[in-house]
Amino acid sequence: MVFLTTEIMQRTALFVTVGGLVTSLITTFLPHWKTMNSDLNEVENWFSGLWHTCLYTEEVGIQCKAYDSIMGLPMDLQISRVLMSVSIGTGGLAVLVAFPGLEGVEMCVEQPGVKRRLLIFGGVLSWVSGLTTLVPVSIVAYTTVVDFWDEGFPDVMPRWEYGEAMFSGWFGGLALVIGGTLFFVAVCMGDYDQRPSSVLNTSQVKHKTRHYLKTEVL
Repeated sequence: MVFLTTEIMQRTALFVTVGGLVTSLITTFLPHWKTMNSDLNEVENWFSGLWHTCLYTEEVGIQCKAYDSIMGLPMDLQISRVLMSVSIGTGGLAVLVAFPGLEGVEMCVEQPGVKRRLLIFGGVLSWVSGLTTLVPVSIVAYTTVVDFWDEGFPDVMPRWEYGEAMFSGWFGGLALVIGGTLFFVAVCMGDYDQRPSSVLNTSQVKHKTRHYLKTEVL
């Protein structure tokens, strides 16, 4: 493709990575990881996140309260807190590392090897950030499903269900993984563009020779 250059691929990778990072950051602090409403009292809606729980009523609105103790949290929320924090840190570092490696950025201009390594390192960090976003969201989703179908709870008791933050977390994690992959693709495209001219000439000569041989046989 003529319009798909190495520079465009690098900037696309950075754009997708930044989008995934922002989405993961918002997901971390949203209280809508899980939601619950009761059939007995339909005017109340409960929301649960990594850092606090919220209650929404039509009369008062939304009221949020932070968790009293970290040690009192379920294990899935404790693990999710740590992994989402790691995701934000590695995602931000991926953007900072990959930016100097972009073509057109006046940094390390005379060191193409350094730029290449920066892009590779940025792609690896973006992958780590994406995985550390997908894992906690999937863990909370799994525990939510298990608790929802637990036959030990009475049927009249309300149960937690998926919230909007779960889906935004999956989207952010996938975006970070895709952004890291695009960095690797950009590096491969750059390596292809920087092949020595002798290699290109040799491949062209071989192609012409094969064409002449076919013509002679005909």
